Amino acid sequence: MIRKKLAAVTAVAALMLTMTACESTESSADSNGGTPYIAIVSKGFQHQFWQAVKQGADQAAEEFDVEITFEGPDKETNVDQQIQMLTTALGKNPSAIGFAALDSQAATPLLEEAKSKDIPVVAFDSGVDSDIPVATATTDNKAAAAEAAKNLADLIGGKGKIAVIAHDQTSKSGTDRRDGFLEWMEENAPDIEVVDVQYGDGDQLKSTDAAKAIIAAHPDLAGMYGTNEGSAIGVVNAVKELNLKGKLTIVGFDSGKAQIDAIKDGTMAGAVTQNPVGIGYETVKAAVAAAKGEKVEKVIDTGFYWYDAENIDSDEIKPNLYE
Repeated sequence: MIRKKLAAVTAVAALMLTMTACESTESSADSNGGTPYIAIVSKGFQHQFWQAVKQGADQAAEEFDVEITFEGPDKETNVDQQIQMLTTALGKNPSAIGFAALDSQAATPLLEEAKSKDIPVVAFDSGVDSDIPVATATTDNKAAAAEAAKNLADLIGGKGKIAVIAHDQTSKSGTDRRDGFLEWMEENAPDIEVVDVQYGDGDQLKSTDAAKAIIAAHPDLAGMYGTNEGSAIGVVNAVKELNLKGKLTIVGFDSGKAQIDAIKDGTMAGAVTQNPVGIGYETVKAAVAAAKGEKVEKVIDTGFYWYDAENIDSDEIKPNLYE
């Protein structure tokens, strides 16, 4: 009798396990058969640049019929927060991930995890120190920074003292925008001296303070370069507060209403703009292709433009500026 009961219990347990396995399989099939999900982890939301990137990502998501999430940390210094976002994204088992690294090395263990799960990663804006991303949708930041350097050199007559306010020294975009500028100056402008490079974390207030400190130490400064929107506006604010408009030449990187206004009112000479909508679009497009197992270009160059008061309203430049 006891043996019969045990046999019955065993049979029921086996049946339940079989049903559970079937339900799990069906659930997985339903998930895989539904709309593909792509997780986009950005550097932040605080600048209009990232909103423009999101706009492009949303356009691609609609065109290619995929679901996306787009998120970023409160500040571009919050590496830990971004890593947590990437961890959460991985936990959702997306079809692919788009990732703009704040720290090009900190995310390596998570990228390894993505690889182990066969989740393709598309880097955007900044590359990462890893071969894991199947593609990187980015501006050639070194070439763009060199363009800013060339224009600043021309504007100050090829001689004088200049300084740089950079947004960070950990992301690939941060180092490339700094190094591309400095290398061009070293190779092409022997009479221009770079007296200082300071880092303001892309924060306008920090960048303003850093710019004012440099100006105080070098009152004969001829020009300054800000490597992103927050950095450049920090320099603009410093120049305005010190009543140096027209006496110190400013060039920047990125766009945004404050930079556009500063160029139009003559406080800033010009800046290099990326194609942020294109970056977001190309990131999702590449992620969709990678998720299908299709081959994608390792580097997707999304381009850049120099803009100033003369061409800011032109048909070529205007679509690449964002407010």
